[in-house]
Amino acid sequence: MEQRFSNNSLDLQTLREFCEREGEAVFYRKGEQLEREGDPARWFGFVAEGCFKYVTHGISDDREHITWFSFEGEFAGDYPACLNGGPALTTIEAMVPTRIIRVSGEPMAPAYSASKAYQINYMEALRKKAYKSGNRIHVTDIRPGLVDTAMAKGEGLFWVMPVEKVASQIIAAIRRKKTKAYVTKRWHILTIINKHLPFAIYKRI
Repeated sequence: MEQRFSNNSLDLQTLREFCEREGEAVFYRKGEQLEREGDPARWFGFVAEGCFKYVTHGISDDREHITWFSFEGEFAGDYPACLNGGPALTTIEAMVPTRIIRVSGEPMAPAYSASKAYQINYMEALRKKAYKSGNRIHVTDIRPGLVDTAMAKGEGLFWVMPVEKVASQIIAAIRRKKTKAYVTKRWHILTIINKHLPFAIYKRI
């Protein structure tokens, strides 16, 4: 998918063309949900007709609050959760009979993964530059797993770590001037396994 940016916005025409080319038209009756708060987010799309409302539950009163709308000619989805299968932070519900040209977040996930790879390589370059300049600057690459926050809610999650434990390990890694730190440390195990998986198996995960 080609992404074109101006100073402060994405080329929406390009995004719409992507949905029309890669997506499928799906009809939602009034009250049916595109996404449900807390469940893994899956969809993103262009609203061809109708309207969706975004509903979240309050932290203190647990009441439903309408936070947004997506009308005909606009886009609907819980971004960036739909790119990585993270839990939806809002329920997206059809207010009237609505048709959306939706795509799964998975086809757009390579760009998300590429941004992470870019970040790792960029930090490595900064580390080398700091060393060659003679400045006493240390760059620590923190690679966290799942942390017990609002963005890590849903079914099927494992090794979700409390914020306090994650924060203490991050601080310790920075104080020790480590080059790279997996938080928490057990996530390094999955990284090693993933690195040595044959592609025939990896592509099925």
